[in-house]
Amino acid sequence: MSNNTIFGFFSGLVLSLIFFSSPLLAASAPITIEADHMTSLENENNVLFSGNVDAAQADVRIRSDEMTVYYSAAEKEKKQEVKRLQCVGNVEITKGAWLGTGETMNYLAKERKVILSGNAKAWQGTNLVTGNTIIYYLDEGRSEVVGSRPSATVGSDSGEANKPGRVKATLTPQ
Repeated sequence: MSNNTIFGFFSGLVLSLIFFSSPLLAASAPITIEADHMTSLENENNVLFSGNVDAAQADVRIRSDEMTVYYSAAEKEKKQEVKRLQCVGNVEITKGAWLGTGETMNYLAKERKVILSGNAKAWQGTNLVTGNTIIYYLDEGRSEVVGSRPSATVGSDSGEANKPGRVKATLTPQ
């Protein structure tokens, strides 16, 4: 099987399972995925896309340095499904006017949630929320923002404006 055939199969599998499973997306919209390199590890049931990864369907776009797709093993009468998607490095997710960024992103298919971690930020228009982790529940349309555990700063007893480990929101009245 040629690399183009494998790439096309896994690209379609990955993105159709991720994007088509969201009721908010147009299921008939074309899916594209691009990267500098793709490695399929069939024995481990995963595919690694690396280098300038860019995946898109309709108004949803995911960009990162690396994207690994973990999928279920093939069975006779059972369709393969994406279990988890992991993005590492310069992660950016957009949907319409919403933008989320972080150092890593995990998509858990069964729970239908997206977890942005590592200096996670989300913008909706001019409103911004930041924290160590942002968890977005796709089916519920809700999110949680979690700060990192506060660390003790030796020799600092001043009331600093930016306290480490806290969630921060900047809301712009309309």
